[in-house]
Amino acid sequence: MEVASLSEAGRLVSVVMKHARDAFADEQTIAAQWKALNFTAAPDYSAAIDEYERLLDILRTSGVAVYLLPRDAGTTLDSLYARDASIVSPNGLILCRMGKPARETEPEAQRRAFESFGSGFSVAGRIEPPGLLEGGDVVWLDARTLLVGRGYRTNAEGIRQLRVLLGEAVDVIDVPLPHWRGEGDVMHLMSLLSPVDRDVAVVYSPLLPIPFRKLLLGRGYRLVEVPHEEFDSIGCNVLALGPRRCVMLAGNPQTRAALERAGAEVIEYTGNEISVKGAGGPTCLTRPIVRAALE
Repeated sequence: MEVASLSEAGRLVSVVMKHARDAFADEQTIAAQWKALNFTAAPDYSAAIDEYERLLDILRTSGVAVYLLPRDAGTTLDSLYARDASIVSPNGLILCRMGKPARETEPEAQRRAFESFGSGFSVAGRIEPPGLLEGGDVVWLDARTLLVGRGYRTNAEGIRQLRVLLGEAVDVIDVPLPHWRGEGDVMHLMSLLSPVDRDVAVVYSPLLPIPFRKLLLGRGYRLVEVPHEEFDSIGCNVLALGPRRCVMLAGNPQTRAALERAGAEVIEYTGNEISVKGAGGPTCLTRPIVRAALE
C-alpha cells in the first residue's frame, strides 16, 4: 500500500468517502434511525446529496482521487463519517473497533470495499475485543508520532493493540479526553485538534489536557484558537488539502479569519445536513489514504 506521508497536512492525494446518497439510503431509513443515532434532527435527503456533491467537487477540483464506499444495508447513517472505521499505518490499513455500538458493522463493511478497490488498500490488522478504537481519535503528527485520544470511543486496550500493530518505530502518545457532555456525545481527539501544516494546528484549548497542549507548543506548533461560540458549530474540525490549504464548514468566521492570519487558504462548504446534524466535520467525512510528503 502506498503511503507517501503519514501526516494530517501533506497534500491529499487519495481519500475514501461514503456518499450521503448511500449512507442515508432514503428518507425512510433516515426517519427510522436519526434519533437513536443522536443526530440533532433528521437530515433532508435531497439537500444532503446536494451538499455532498459540492464537497466532492472541492476535493476533485483540488486533484484528490476519491474512492466511494458502496451502500451497505448493514450500516447506518453514521457510516457517512468514513474516517472512523479505519486508520492508515506504515504497513497498510488497520480496521478499527467502534466505541459506538450502532457502528460496529462499519469496519467489516469497509474491509469488503477495500478488497474491491484493489491492491492499494491492503489491510494490515484490526482491533479485537475488548479493544475499542475509532479513527476520529487518531492523529498523525508525523511518520513517527501518532496521537490517540482515550475516551468513550477509544479505550486503553485498543491503544495497546494499536501499539503492537505499529511496532517500535512509531511513538504512540495517549491523550486523555474530557467527559464533556457524556458518553452519548461525540468527543473525538479531532473534535479538539486539526493539524493544517507541520507546525500549525487548529485547537479548542479549553478542553485540551494541559500536558498535551504543552507538548504541541514544545514541538513548535502555532495554535489557531477556536472561540467558544464556534466550537459547537464544528469550527475545530478542519481538513487539510495540503499545507495551510484547508476545507472547513461554513459558519465559523472567526476561526476562518484566524486561519487566514496564520497564512492558510480556506475553502468553505455548506454542511447543515451532512455535518451539523450528525456532528461530523470534513475530517470525519473523509478517510485520507495517501498524502504527499511534507516539504
